[in-house]
Amino acid sequence: MELDHVPDLVDPVMLAAFEGWNDAGEAASDSIAFLADAWQASIVGEMDPEDYYDFQVNRPLISSAEDGQRRLQWPTTRLLVARPPLQQRDIVLVQGIEPSMRWRGYTAELLSAAYDLGVEMVITLGALLADTPHTRPVPVTGTTSDAVLRERLGLEASRYEGPTGIVGVVQEACSSAGLPAASLWAAVPHYVAAPPSPKAMMALLRTVEDLLEVPIPMGDLADEARAWQTGADELAEEDEEIGSYVRGLEEAQDAAELPEASGEAIAREFERFLRRQGEDPPPG
Repeated sequence: MELDHVPDLVDPVMLAAFEGWNDAGEAASDSIAFLADAWQASIVGEMDPEDYYDFQVNRPLISSAEDGQRRLQWPTTRLLVARPPLQQRDIVLVQGIEPSMRWRGYTAELLSAAYDLGVEMVITLGALLADTPHTRPVPVTGTTSDAVLRERLGLEASRYEGPTGIVGVVQEACSSAGLPAASLWAAVPHYVAAPPSPKAMMALLRTVEDLLEVPIPMGDLADEARAWQTGADELAEEDEEIGSYVRGLEEAQDAAELPEASGEAIAREFERFLRRQGEDPPPG
């Protein structure tokens, strides 16, 4: 991958998500697109789609521009660079589509670009379908195989065994290369999994905000999440079977977990508020 017009980056972290198998409700890929827009990220490179994509699976898109010109957009993976306002850390965003072939070559090219950009840590975002009620906060699980990151960021060791997507392959490649990496997964209620999933997006973005201690302007996303939940509420009210199923999920989750309004949750929300105001949180 050739990188163009790349400024000198400061302590860069790579955030990556991939459309496809790892992206329930498109929550992960939409989160990267949201950050690219919020932080006015600039494209610095993209992969050659001929090497990695089956165009009968991921077809190119044709559109008309305002000047009347017809334009063709090929499926690919793009790298963008952003510097959040008032922050001393740069963010490399990966807007990707899970490749159709040559996964090892794809991953090697991505990690080579990360090396060229001086990336210090990789965080992949994913979303999965789960038995979780839409009426409760979206669970986000953070895992890493890096013992230092587990201790510093309070993450878990991954114990998953089974088929994996490109996120799992990237994580393993980072581990083998000695590049610190973590993976964040949002659980999307399977009965309302059609995209978009703004509530799951907010959960992922808030977790990124906490891990990196970088404020993320949520804009209209909170309103979109409330509208999404209202729509899911109406579905549960209109369909007796779904309503009964949701109540069962609520009872199971409430019995298994501490209330969201715990002291720890309140402290996290207060720290987010201070970061958005441009202040430092009080010492713990």
